[in-house]
Parts: sequence; structure tokens; C-alpha cells
Amino acid sequence: MKIQEMIGKILAGSPPLGTFPFPELLRVAAKGKTNGIAVFKDGEKEQFLAFLAGDAEGAIFIDEKGTLYGDNAVMLFTGEESLTLYDVNPELVEAVVAGCRLFEKAYLKKSKSFDMPEFGKKSTGIGIYTLTVKRDETPQNGVRVSIRKEGKIVGSDVTTQDGSVGFRIMHGKYDIVVQDRNQHLTTYHVVFDESRTAKILQL
Repeated sequence: MKIQEMIGKILAGSPPLGTFPFPELLRVAAKGKTNGIAVFKDGEKEQFLAFLAGDAEGAIFIDEKGTLYGDNAVMLFTGEESLTLYDVNPELVEAVVAGCRLFEKAYLKKSKSFDMPEFGKKSTGIGIYTLTVKRDETPQNGVRVSIRKEGKIVGSDVTTQDGSVGFRIMHGKYDIVVQDRNQHLTTYHVVFDESRTAKILQL
């Protein structure tokens, strides 16, 4: 079951608390120590923000290009959305957050107006960075890949059947940490820019 399908079933049995502009949503959830999930839909685009005890703990961004989770997802929130907040059992929220956890919450706290970089501009430099994990030329499925910037995790996901994982991030230097099935950690230093959009990581 896709995570958005799971969320749909959860929300079908959860009462709505109201629809709020993004900055107000953060304040309302924090004040009420809300356990819930907020939803914004616009055509093929869907955005979800999961709250536990009033804190935003998980995020999902879906459009025609695919699905992003956690920090990568919330980077694409404009702050101009109005989201409908649903009151949800905290155990169900935890289940959702497990797949889209936020590690760097500073993205949500830039300012009251959600002052973030305009990611669409070339000067900012943002795109999809694809990593493929292999061992002896065999793609590695189910391997945890985390990406760090200046020591902070900006994304974390598990490789698919073809051994690949993608992160929507800004251009720059990153550390990639790969945790194999034996819990062994391997670190790679990479540079992501317009000429380097994919990399094969050999274990």
C-alpha cells in the first residue's frame, strides 16, 4: 500500500479541525499540542504534514514527477498553502512519520512568513540527485542511504529494487552514508551540480 493510500484511509475516519494558512497551521498545532495530519491538494499535487504533540515530525510532497519524503519534501512547501488539519490517533501518526520523518526542522522555522529560498531559480541550483548502490555490479535493494550537509541529515531513504534512491536537494558538497544489511556504514564524499546528477556507490 502506498503511503498516501494509507493516509487516505486514516483521514477517512478522522475528524477535521479546520483549514489554516501554513504559518497559522504551525501555531494552531503547537498551541493545541495536536496529534494529526494536515493535507493540501491542488490537482496532481498533494502535500502532507504530520504532527505529534504539536510538533511537525513528518512531511510528504507528491506531484507528477514522483514522491518526496521528510526534509526533501518540506523544502518544496511554499508556505502559501492552506492545509486541512485532521485529528488523528498518535499511534497512526507515528506509523506515517516512520516513513517521512523530518530531521532538520529549521526549514519550518525560518520566519513567521516561512521565508525560504526560491528553489525554482537557476541561481539557487536544485535538482534530483540519483544514487545507485551496487556490490560487485549487483544492485543492492533495501539499503538505507542518508545524505548529510555540514553534519546535518537533509534526507534519508531506502534503495529500490534497482538499487537506486533519489533526493531533491540543492547543489553543493554532501556526505553520503550507506548502511548495508549487515549494519556496516560506508561514507562517500560527493559533489552535486548540473553536470553531476547521478553517482554509483560501490560497496
